[in-house]
Amino acid sequence: MPNSAPAPEERARTPVLVISDSPDDDPISLRPCPVPLRHLPSPLFSAAEYRLAPLVILDDRSYAAFTLRHMPHRPGLILTLAAPGDDTVHPRAAAIGAEAVLRAGQDLSWLHLRLHAATDCHYAHWEELLTGPPPPPGT
Repeated sequence: MPNSAPAPEERARTPVLVISDSPDDDPISLRPCPVPLRHLPSPLFSAAEYRLAPLVILDDRSYAAFTLRHMPHRPGLILTLAAPGDDTVHPRAAAIGAEAVLRAGQDLSWLHLRLHAATDCHYAHWEELLTGPPPPPGT
């Protein structure tokens, strides 16, 4: 049986899949991140897009529609939550195999690092990230 897992370089060049049925297509403010994102409502993404995406970010408001698709568990599924007081989110995240839950308004540094790591840092603007003077010669 052939291996159906995508090659790492194929996965790294594919956009991050953001699944959101909300009219706000940026549920947790990802616009400043240079990693390519593909925003789709839960009924419109394909199984291949879900499988090949280096990361999948699921808007919690799309959770019910997503579960109706019966998508397999996969590494790199992150659930985002707009309502900060929802205590049911962690059992629901575990049910779909999500590796993390992020709340709107939370510091997104971890997610930005995760986005860059998932795409092999192809989209990192190192000149912006590595600020400060160079070290003195001979150190």
